[in-house]
Amino acid sequence: MNNEKEGNRSFLRGKKGKYLVLLQFLIVAAFILLPVWNPSSLDNIAESTRQLRLFVSALCGIIALLFGSFGSYKLRKYLTPLPYPVDHSKLVQTGVYRLVRHPLYSSQLFAGFGWAFYSLSLSHLLLLIGAFFFFSLKANIEETWLRERHPEYREYARRVRKFIPFIY
Repeated sequence: MNNEKEGNRSFLRGKKGKYLVLLQFLIVAAFILLPVWNPSSLDNIAESTRQLRLFVSALCGIIALLFGSFGSYKLRKYLTPLPYPVDHSKLVQTGVYRLVRHPLYSSQLFAGFGWAFYSLSLSHLLLLIGAFFFFSLKANIEETWLRERHPEYREYARRVRKFIPFIY
């Protein structure tokens, strides 16, 4: 039974996580193509909170840009679209990786939250919640491989949060 469960999980992941990458691209495409849906009851909130929503979404956009840029830069020699680490990888714990373990996933979540908050789109918020659980699952799978490759990853994971600095 255990082998059967592992076989199903490895099929869903694909070799080195390729199906997870495909699913991630589908989620991003869905987020872009998804129409904004906000009930008319939010119209009163929309006008009175416009400046706040603009500020929060701009802040989220800046965080997303910084996390994505600095995360990619720090991983440049080891960067791969797959969650499976490349053979020559070293554990990066500096720069933005001192704040979060998965800044590239964080960047997508911050950008998505910024848009959902600014547009008050419940459809985007629901997809973002699903994306959060997906990225958490993908990160857990990736971290299994990282612990196998880098024994010091356990200690790193104890010190540094997954997506949101000091919180989660």
